[in-house]
Amino acid sequence: MTRYIRRAAVFCLVLLVALLVNAARVQIFEADSLDDNPANRRNTITRYNQARGNILVDGKAVTGSKDSGQQLRYERTYKHGPLFAPVTGYASQMYGTSLLENAEDDILSGTDPMLAPLPLWNDMTRSQQPGGKVATTINGAAQRAAYSGLAGRRGAVAALNPATGAILALVSSPSYDPGKIAGTDSATMSAWTRLNRAPSQPMLNRAIRQTYPPGSTFKIVTAAAALDAGIVTDLDEPTETPSPWVLPDTSTVLRNEARGCEDASLADAIRVSCNTVMAKLGVQVGLKGMVSAAKRFGFDDAGVRIPSSVSRSNFDTDMDRSQLALSSIGQFNTTATPLQMAMVSAAVVNGGVLMAPHLVDRTTDKNGNTLAQTGAKTYRQAMSPATATQLQEMMMDAVEDGTGTNAQIPDVMVGGKTGTAQHGVGNKGTPYAWFISWARSPEPGGPEVAVAVVVEDASANRTDISGGGSAAPIARNVMEAVLKLSDR
Repeated sequence: MTRYIRRAAVFCLVLLVALLVNAARVQIFEADSLDDNPANRRNTITRYNQARGNILVDGKAVTGSKDSGQQLRYERTYKHGPLFAPVTGYASQMYGTSLLENAEDDILSGTDPMLAPLPLWNDMTRSQQPGGKVATTINGAAQRAAYSGLAGRRGAVAALNPATGAILALVSSPSYDPGKIAGTDSATMSAWTRLNRAPSQPMLNRAIRQTYPPGSTFKIVTAAAALDAGIVTDLDEPTETPSPWVLPDTSTVLRNEARGCEDASLADAIRVSCNTVMAKLGVQVGLKGMVSAAKRFGFDDAGVRIPSSVSRSNFDTDMDRSQLALSSIGQFNTTATPLQMAMVSAAVVNGGVLMAPHLVDRTTDKNGNTLAQTGAKTYRQAMSPATATQLQEMMMDAVEDGTGTNAQIPDVMVGGKTGTAQHGVGNKGTPYAWFISWARSPEPGGPEVAVAVVVEDASANRTDISGGGSAAPIARNVMEAVLKLSDR
């Protein structure tokens, strides 16, 4: 009898060991796959069982959470949703996250290891901490100025602190309220469908995810390339450029909308925006030199993150001379995001040094204790300091007595460049109106700002004046807001 009891005990022990081994196998080796199984709702329920951390602008929350009373308990809310949607993105219980809500999801949801009281605490306890906060670099006044300036028209605005790369405004229009797609009810599904089917594409972040032909604003890059290469040594020296000018190796005639471009100097070409002069200079610099110059400003870089990804701005690396001529005035296949063109302007006013753009100032825990802070970081040396100084002078001339007079601010040093980008079949589409600019505070040691504005549906003729008429006033209002001059 004792022998049978012993055998039964051994058999039960084997079964117990097998059970423990299987449990360990499931918990250790299969845990991740089970966690990620779409049929497992426990993680989702846990994720929404506490309020999400907030995104801050000027130190104040522009997001929130409400108790829905449903299984997925806390639903995301937004203050001034359409105004800040290009910054925050959305956090939806049905459709996931985008932009900052996505890039900083671990901090906001409370799953980031930096929020845990001890190393590996979250892994051992399989828990999440209270959501942290994400403080942005956005200047609320500048954001509002850009948003109201676009007034629902299709377009975008990007503004930077040239000295640090901090993004001060990031607006895309038309916009949407991300709170409308935060829940799980039928209204959420209807809103999602309506927004995605809208011809105006309100969920497209035009400031960082849409590229446009930059038109004449790209002439600043071409001018920098010509000055750095020594093609131009005297800003006021005639360039021996006919008007109109026949594109190299073709019979195609390139004309000017502006007057006074016959044999114009570089200074005059920037001031009144001469196509022929800048196209010829691009050809003289050569393909290799123009590609190198464009890359120093950030073109052809698919790795820019703010921390959300930014669409790649393009300057072709394989072209014939006529294509290079058109590319050098922002046409052919040259395309850029508004953020990219704000970077061009920022490099000019910052002495040729281009700082890496960033949207997050710091992340904190729920009590405001800093977890990580984004410092100013050099992205590239876009041009020599001497070239930057010369471009500053030419851009100021364009605002004082050229195509950009609508950007003038009394007693403030302002530089700018207008642009009208033709597009569509046979260039018959309504031109995009561009304006890039920078301004310096009249106070010693005061702030600086660089801005890019594009208006898609500008009612404009195909001249650079349209950029000055449609886009420059928006840029001026944004610059005044950053410099705190709007109430002057």
